[in-house]
Amino acid sequence: MALINRMSRLFTADLHAVIDRLEEPDVLLKQAIREMEDELALRDHRIRLLDHEREQCTQQAADIDRELARTAEQLDVCFDSGEEQLARTLLKRRLEMEHIVARLRTRADASTKALAEEHGQLDEQRRAFDSLRQQAEALLQDLPPVASHSMPYQPPVTDDDVEVALLQEKQRRSRS
Repeated sequence: MALINRMSRLFTADLHAVIDRLEEPDVLLKQAIREMEDELALRDHRIRLLDHEREQCTQQAADIDRELARTAEQLDVCFDSGEEQLARTLLKRRLEMEHIVARLRTRADASTKALAEEHGQLDEQRRAFDSLRQQAEALLQDLPPVASHSMPYQPPVTDDDVEVALLQEKQRRSRS
């Protein structure tokens, strides 16, 4: 069993070596750079989404805070008028709004924390990407031109070419 595993690994390694020789390193390097650029764009998009979510939570909490201030004024009127049943309804609404505000602020804080982490990771990835891109540009400039694996272009042989060759061959034979 161990022999079969070793043979399998050897065959796999040889196959990978053949594939590596067939692949063009400059093309692979350029593709890796494009993929890194896509990852940076994706992270930037996540940052914009987190920032938007944080702003929405903050705005909604501010709107509810204004509504809470208005409810407090309404409660004052209810208590001054002796309307306890109406005051209970307003108190219930106030408690619900306070719970919503607490949840919104918690989400806004979580978004702010995630935003800071994403910014840190984005900055780190950009520094690494810039460094790798500079190294890749230097490497790509140093690479010799890739030899084409295709045959050079040769025009097709025409009937006129055959006639000329025939005349040249007859002339060569008549001199001998």
